[in-house]
Amino acid sequence: MSSWLGGISSGLGQSLGQVGGSLSSFTGQISNFTKDMLLEGVEEVGDAATELQVSNTKLVDIEAAFASQKSEYDRLRKLHAELEEKLEASEIQIKGQSAEYRTLLQQRDVEISHLKARQSGLQEEFHNLQHSAQSASVGPAMLPVTTSSSTTTSSSVSSYMSRPSASHQGFHGDEMDLSDVIWSQQEINRLSTEVVRLEAEAAHWRRMSQASTAGAAGNGDQGEVLKLQRTVTELREEMSREVDEHQHELAALQDAQRQKMADITRRHRDDLAEYEERIEELEEQMHSGGGPVSSPSDASKLPELQKAISSLQEAADQREKQLAELSANLEEARTKQASLQLEKDEVQEENTGLLQNYTRLQASVTELQTRVQEQEGKSLQKAQLDHEIQVLRKNLAAAEKEIEGLKSMAGAEPKEEVEHADILELNTIIGTLRQEKEVLEQEKLSLQERLEMSEEQIVSNNEAESGDTESLEDLKAALERREKALRNTEEERDTLVSELEELDRQNQEATQHMISVKEQLSGQLREAEAELTGLTAELNTTKDQKRALEQELETQKEKVSQSAFTLNDLHMGKQELERAVKELKDKLGHAQKQSREARGEITELKKTFQEREEQLSVAKAELDQAGDRGAEAQGSQEKERELSELRREFDEMRSSQEKALSEDYELKMENRRLKGESEQAAGEAEELTKQIQESQAAVNRTVREKETRIEALKLEKSQLEGELEQAERTLTEQGKQFQQTLEELTRARSMDASALQMEHERAVKLNQEKDMEIGQLKRDAEQLASDHRDTNEMLSITVAGQKQLTDLLQEKDVFMDTLKQNASDLQKEMENSILVVTKEADALKHTLEEKDKQLGGMKEKTSHLKEEIDRLRDQTSRPQPLSEPRTLDIITELETEITQLKSSRNGLEEEVQSLRRTMEELQASLLLSQQSVQAQQTELEQSHARLQQTTLNYDRLIHARDGEISGLQQAVDQLSGSRVRDSPPVQGEVILQEEKTQTLNQENGNEKHDLSKVEIDRLVRGIKEKETEISLLNEKNLSLTRQLDQLVVSRDEVGKLSQMILQKDLEIQALHARMSMVGGGGHSQDVMFLQQQLQAYAVEREQVLAVLNEKTRENSQLRSDYHRLMDIMAGKEAALLKLQQENQRLSNMSDPSGSQEMFKETIQNLSRIIREKDIEIDALTQKCQTLVTVLQSSAGESGSGSGGVSSNQFEELLQERDTLKQQVKKMEEWKQQVITTVKNMQHESAQLQEELIKLQGQVSADSDCSSKLSVDYTGLIHSYEQKERRLGSLSQELAHVQQTITQLSTTKEVLLGKLDSVAQTPEVVAAQASGASLTADAPSHQTSPTANYERLQEEIVQLRIQLAEKENIIKTLQENNHRLSNSASATESEQRSQADEVRLVRGRLEALQRSVREKDLLIKSKGDQLSHVSESLRNRENDNEVLKQAVTNLKERALILEMDGRTLKEENELVASRSREKESEFRALQETNMQVSLLLREKEFELSAVSEKSATVERMLKDKEQGKSGELNQLLNELKSMQEKAFAFQQERDQVMMALKQKQMATTAVQTELQHMRDKEQRLNLELERLRNHLLEIEDSYTREALAAEDRETELRRRVALLDNKLATSSSAVENASQQASMQVESLQEQLTGVVKQRDEALIRLRTSQEQVNQYAVSLSNLQMVLEQFQQEEKAMYSQELDRHKKEKDEWKRKAVRLEDQASSLQINLDEATAALESASRLTDQLDLKEEQLDELKKQVEIRQEMLEEAQKKLMILLNSTEGKIDKVLMRNLFVGYFHTPKTKRADVLRLMGSVLGLSREDVDKMLGEDGRHGVTGWMSNWLGGKGAQSVPNTPPRPTSGQGLNSSFSAMFVKFLEIESTPSLPAAKLPAHDIKALGVPPPRRTNSAASSGAAGAAALGKRLGESNPFLAARSAAVPLLAGSSAGGSLGHLLMKPISDALPTFTPVPVSAEASAGAVLKDLLKQ
Repeated sequence: MSSWLGGISSGLGQSLGQVGGSLSSFTGQISNFTKDMLLEGVEEVGDAATELQVSNTKLVDIEAAFASQKSEYDRLRKLHAELEEKLEASEIQIKGQSAEYRTLLQQRDVEISHLKARQSGLQEEFHNLQHSAQSASVGPAMLPVTTSSSTTTSSSVSSYMSRPSASHQGFHGDEMDLSDVIWSQQEINRLSTEVVRLEAEAAHWRRMSQASTAGAAGNGDQGEVLKLQRTVTELREEMSREVDEHQHELAALQDAQRQKMADITRRHRDDLAEYEERIEELEEQMHSGGGPVSSPSDASKLPELQKAISSLQEAADQREKQLAELSANLEEARTKQASLQLEKDEVQEENTGLLQNYTRLQASVTELQTRVQEQEGKSLQKAQLDHEIQVLRKNLAAAEKEIEGLKSMAGAEPKEEVEHADILELNTIIGTLRQEKEVLEQEKLSLQERLEMSEEQIVSNNEAESGDTESLEDLKAALERREKALRNTEEERDTLVSELEELDRQNQEATQHMISVKEQLSGQLREAEAELTGLTAELNTTKDQKRALEQELETQKEKVSQSAFTLNDLHMGKQELERAVKELKDKLGHAQKQSREARGEITELKKTFQEREEQLSVAKAELDQAGDRGAEAQGSQEKERELSELRREFDEMRSSQEKALSEDYELKMENRRLKGESEQAAGEAEELTKQIQESQAAVNRTVREKETRIEALKLEKSQLEGELEQAERTLTEQGKQFQQTLEELTRARSMDASALQMEHERAVKLNQEKDMEIGQLKRDAEQLASDHRDTNEMLSITVAGQKQLTDLLQEKDVFMDTLKQNASDLQKEMENSILVVTKEADALKHTLEEKDKQLGGMKEKTSHLKEEIDRLRDQTSRPQPLSEPRTLDIITELETEITQLKSSRNGLEEEVQSLRRTMEELQASLLLSQQSVQAQQTELEQSHARLQQTTLNYDRLIHARDGEISGLQQAVDQLSGSRVRDSPPVQGEVILQEEKTQTLNQENGNEKHDLSKVEIDRLVRGIKEKETEISLLNEKNLSLTRQLDQLVVSRDEVGKLSQMILQKDLEIQALHARMSMVGGGGHSQDVMFLQQQLQAYAVEREQVLAVLNEKTRENSQLRSDYHRLMDIMAGKEAALLKLQQENQRLSNMSDPSGSQEMFKETIQNLSRIIREKDIEIDALTQKCQTLVTVLQSSAGESGSGSGGVSSNQFEELLQERDTLKQQVKKMEEWKQQVITTVKNMQHESAQLQEELIKLQGQVSADSDCSSKLSVDYTGLIHSYEQKERRLGSLSQELAHVQQTITQLSTTKEVLLGKLDSVAQTPEVVAAQASGASLTADAPSHQTSPTANYERLQEEIVQLRIQLAEKENIIKTLQENNHRLSNSASATESEQRSQADEVRLVRGRLEALQRSVREKDLLIKSKGDQLSHVSESLRNRENDNEVLKQAVTNLKERALILEMDGRTLKEENELVASRSREKESEFRALQETNMQVSLLLREKEFELSAVSEKSATVERMLKDKEQGKSGELNQLLNELKSMQEKAFAFQQERDQVMMALKQKQMATTAVQTELQHMRDKEQRLNLELERLRNHLLEIEDSYTREALAAEDRETELRRRVALLDNKLATSSSAVENASQQASMQVESLQEQLTGVVKQRDEALIRLRTSQEQVNQYAVSLSNLQMVLEQFQQEEKAMYSQELDRHKKEKDEWKRKAVRLEDQASSLQINLDEATAALESASRLTDQLDLKEEQLDELKKQVEIRQEMLEEAQKKLMILLNSTEGKIDKVLMRNLFVGYFHTPKTKRADVLRLMGSVLGLSREDVDKMLGEDGRHGVTGWMSNWLGGKGAQSVPNTPPRPTSGQGLNSSFSAMFVKFLEIESTPSLPAAKLPAHDIKALGVPPPRRTNSAASSGAAGAAALGKRLGESNPFLAARSAAVPLLAGSSAGGSLGHLLMKPISDALPTFTPVPVSAEASAGAVLKDLLKQ
């Protein structure tokens, strides 16, 4: 056990050290990565553009490094997952091996117990025989023999009893070593030898006893036999107890080891999770640091450079922020490390203290051991020693717990409190041990006295003492283990300290690096600032150049903004993905928490399971004791019931454990799924970032291409200007030539008249004849022209078809791209399905491992149950049948699992077959494509041959024409020679014409010669290019391009041929003219000759038409070739569709094959045979047991055979499982290879997509360039339109000025109206003042009229003062109006003058517009010509580019097909290797079948052995009947059985050796496979390098070909230019003959001069218009100055009005101060009211509620104060608007005040109302006099207060109007309380003298209780009006209700909202019906 635990601890230390090393290496990588990241960006660059490029390249490098780091991180994560899986697998293997070792130990313990029992029986027999011999012996001759035998027996016993400890010590490692088996065999052999020796001694002593007791009877033998049986049973019980104790100890140690392993794994996982979180944080920081940089632009553009510099500054600021954050993080890490180091030092000190305590403990234990050894012979201290041993075991358990705590402290470094508690516990343990030591010393003294008494009992107590020694040895072993564990913990602590030191070093290096990088960045910033200053200086110089390019920049800015929008969208998508990733991470965290909780639950279940196992063991012990007490049938039945119950509980526990394991597995699967989703999300985020980068790169490319194209357009513009100048020069030269020809013609006219007349007559005749010929020739020419048109139409049709074909090819390319995308999607789906399959395979693996665990547990349980059954049989001596259904069920389960695994393997094989089919189909499609390419090549070669033939035909025709022309010239020369004498003057003309024709012929010959040379050179080059081509597809593509070039050349050739034919016709006409001039007798012969020539020419024309037909046929053949290519593409598409269908079929396929069914049948047959054999074995064992029960001896050997068979079977099944696992691993490796190939295809598709994006960018750039050409033309038009807009804006501004003048006039009229209204308002103001005085004086009803009169006089004085102020204001306003009218008249005169000028300007502008439009038309016509030329050039360039793109696409496809073919070949090789592997697996299965057959044979052999055993048992029965001699035979049979067992053990050893050899063979096979795979990898790498080199060579060849093609193009263009020049010269020579052309040229020159003059005039007009525009601008500035002066005057007026408003504001502020004072007085009154309420609260409980309501009223009063302030603000807003209007609130207050004034003064109120309404006093007096009889108030009172008499009948009449007005609010409230406190019904009354009034009551009130509601209401109303200033002040702002007739309907006046109007102080209205009680109730309610 100690070695086993030591091995585990050393393994754990190694694993932790590896983890620490990996962590340190990982931290080192992180620090290196941070160094590299910070070292970047230090290079210094001078130019800003280069700096931007450098920064971009660095960003790309950083991103690449980040991608590599991410891939490395993924690889490390995969390694971590693999290591975790390996760890789990190793744990499962350890558990299985430990279970096997436990079974082996149990078997060995059982055998040892049997041998011990046999030895003890033999010893007892030996002792009995010895005693009998001693008693019987007469002589002393036997004494030495007895002593020697006793010594030998004691020695043997001691040697034997000292061995079982070694049996526990021999439990070494977890691996399946042969040493354990060999040692067990050696021990068995030693025990068998000891048994033989003891049997020999027993036989010897039996003989002696028989000799001594020959005469005696056999009565004593039976008694001795009974004693021996009793002792045997007792010893067996003791041995079983010891075995149980050992098993419990083993189980406890294993559980402790499991718990430690679980703790270590959990800590390891937690550490890994923390590191992963840290890594994710660092990645996030990296992401935040490495943001995308804005797209760079040229240094010539100021705004873009500024943006770039600002972005660089922002990036620098971000870097500085990141540096600061990183430095803060580093400082925090340093502080944490310092705290950890302190904690570590403290822990180390505590550990040293604990080690010292532990050494003391060891010393004390050694002392105790010495004392125990001294007291071995003392039997009386046995119980005390047992007690001490138990105490020591408890202490040892405590020490183990402490060591575990120390381990946890070293691993996780807990807090100091736990460590102090451990130290205290150790100190207490040391104190208890010291006390026990003292007690033992005292007992030692007492025991030494009793030694003499205890010496006699030494022999009987030897066994107990040996047990004590064993326990002490166990304690020593445990102490050694603890020491080893402490050493391991110290080593782990040292490793952790070293890792922390490394981390400190790395942190210091990183901080130093950060400081250096900060300094570098600051230096770079300074340099950048210096560069900025220089760049600003350069930019100031480049501003002039920038103005010309502003329009182009605006268009580019729009595009850049669009790209920025797309980038922003992409960023938003990226942020959304990051949010999704965060959500997935949160889900992962939740799932991990759930998994941790599930693990905790599993640990709890394990604890409960251990407790149940302990209960089971206790129950078993109780069962054993019960069996010892009574071996009755009833006891056995009860035990069986208890056993069944315990088994049920055990099954339930097992099921719960399985459920927990399944839940844990499901949680693991969910975690993996979430991890996969998070990885997918991260991948998507990476793809988004890549797309963003690609889009940025595309934007940069487009910008650069646009700039280059702008430059190219500028160059083209300059070239076109140069060409125009050349054309002008050529025109001038032609004019000169025309003048020379005219002079020559005038000279020729001055010839003789007679000769001219004769020649004229002849010419007339010849003209008549030639007119006929000319008519015929014209007809022929028309036919030729129609043919030429037909050919042109055919060529145009062919060109259109070719364009359609190119469009179709582009569409097919797009379709192929979509198909590639679909294929990539399908590949992704295949990967997902493969992942699902791998997950299912993992799940099957986990289930297999769980089943293996269950098998181990079932094996243990079966062995335990067998031992229990054996014991029960020994006790009950009755046969009980055994059945093993569980093993059979387990076998069937394993068979089903094997079938499932085989089915999965078959599914994988089917997938392999389907992939083979796809490979074969791809190969077939490749062959088809190669055949089609070959066919196309042959067709192209045929077309080349045809083209060569056509060129040869043309050459022949031209040579024939030349020969005919030479013949005609010779004939003409001969004729001219014969007629030289007759006409000497004509000879000069003939010579001239001959020279001309000769020159023409020479030129034509030269042209022919050049054309033939060009064609020969082209053919030679084509042949050379064919020789240099590599593959068939390249030949096809180049031939296609060559064909298209030749088609263009053929068009040119047709045009040249037509020109040649025309020239020949001209030559024929000239010759005919000469023939006509020669004339004579040979004229008819010449005519015939000419007719023959015409026929020959017709034949030649037919030949030319045939050639043209051949060309059309070739075009049709080219079309068919294109159609064939399209068919091939369709075939490839069909093949792709087939592949997709097969992929779907593969995903749907999961059918088991017939071989699986065969395997199932074979395994089922074998399991059936095994079951039958097991049943036979059970039957035979039952027979043996019945025979053995007759013998009443132990028959435990019979059960061992049945166990061995199942173990062998299980080993075979495990071997099969291992083979299947190997197969599954191979299939998984193959799947990974397939996945790698799929990923390579995806990379290639991504490259193709990038190339497509580049091509799209080029196309968009071309479109942009075409749009920019129009911008140059529209520049002049834009300038003209802008001038028109400026004129329009001037007119609009003039209209605005007119509008402002009209507005000013309207404002003037308004002000005059206001002044009139102000003149009318003084009377109204007086009325308002009188109304105000009335409202203010309304409370005082008893004042005298004299006081009113004095007040009126004072008000009149005030009104006069106000009138004076108003007159001053009117004067100032009139002055302002005069100023405004003057300014308006001035502006009107200026406007009229401006309108006249504008009309003149408009007339001039219209004239300019007409001239500009005419010039625009000319410019547009010339621009259209230019655009046509440029469009033709662009079309040709686009055709060339399309053909180049098609060539490159076909080349890339060829490369892709070659790569696919190679990959398919490699996959074929892999499939062949896999077929070989499957053949080897089939052979392995055959070998397993052979092993099963061997098993059957062995079982048959065991059957025969069992039958022989039964025969031997029967014989033993017979021998027993015969006599005692049967005992010796029994012993001999037992010896034989022991030998057979030894033989069986040897067989097992041989089987183990065989298994080892098989494993070695398997390892060698695996190594060979590994070698094979490495060789394959090397080959593949070599092929990859070769392919890369090949690709580079192909790219070089492509570049060379492209350069050669460009050179060819340049040469062809040069030749075309030469030919164009030649054509121009020939056309000029032809035009020399025509006078009309000269006239046209002269007219054109005149037009040109006119155009130049018009241009000059237009420029002059433009200059004059610009001068006029400048004049207009000056006039505009003058107008603006006038407007500004006008605005300044308006501002002065507004400032005066503002001052006036400020004064009014100050007055309102004073009023507000007054109102605030009144509010303060009201607050004082409210305080008094609150005091009254507090005094009233003592009386009743209701008043408490009303006090709370009063508090709420206070708050509302404050709210009303705030509302007052708002009203004051609103009053400030009301300005002059209220001057000429009648105030509604004033009228309302007057109207309401009318009803609240006494009837005597209501006439005054009506007069005041009349004055406000504008009525005179006389009218008001008449109305009052007329209605005095009726009363004005009658209708009003009837209208409002008709219900007054009916509402309150109990109210007495009002005494006087002034009654009760002098009482305060508190007195009123007290009165109200008195009225409310006295109930109306008879009830208990409160004493009146207890209530004290706070104020003076009204004088006329006598009895408060008797006063009614009406009187109270009147008093309240009068008091409110008279003496309450609070209510009087508030009434101004209270809008009063109209319908206030009902008493309860009115709310209290304090709570009404405040009006927005001016305050008019009227008396407070209270209805007559409303009582004071109702008013206060409403107040309290609100």
